[in-house]
Amino acid sequence: MNRRLILLAPFALSACTSLLPAPKYIARTNWPLAPQPPAQNPANPSGPILMVRPITAAPGLDQQGLQSLAPGGSLTIDYYNNWAVQPADAVTQSLINWTQASGAFAAVITPGSRLTPTLIVEGELTQFLADPGHAQAIAVLTLVIIKPAAGLTTKALPLAQTLITGTAPLTGNTPAAQAAAQAAALANALTQATALITRSF
Repeated sequence: MNRRLILLAPFALSACTSLLPAPKYIARTNWPLAPQPPAQNPANPSGPILMVRPITAAPGLDQQGLQSLAPGGSLTIDYYNNWAVQPADAVTQSLINWTQASGAFAAVITPGSRLTPTLIVEGELTQFLADPGHAQAIAVLTLVIIKPAAGLTTKALPLAQTLITGTAPLTGNTPAAQAAAQAAALANALTQATALITRSF
């Protein structure tokens, strides 16, 4: 009798398992990250040639999940809500777009171009998150502006190194509100960065 109960147990467990509700499927959402410059100005033929090197990502910012600060100060990375591209890559492309749109440069190039730059900018994305406790989003960049060597007898000259902090109001706790606020914070940082670069020549 006991042997028969033991043999029937797996079938009973299988029947119970089939009655459990199926796990709820949660789709991932990819949010765009391409803030647009406030104006599009034509290139300045007599302006300098700017090279924008790829912006690197600080540790932890090589992930695409939206990041936010929890009440205890710990960092939360959203698994279901992601940026469509790596944030540092988006910052690089946005910085190219914004400096081009400023109209201050004859050309804005990237490494590998045949043009010779008269100014180089490089940097790191060090913080990019939502801070619900302070109702704001933050984008922090470290930028270095360099005058390249003019020849074999000269050295590259750092013209400026600065920490740029862009902020924007966070008006809700939804992923959509967070993504919008972070994009606005990045736009604020790009405004400052573009102004700094154009003052450096």
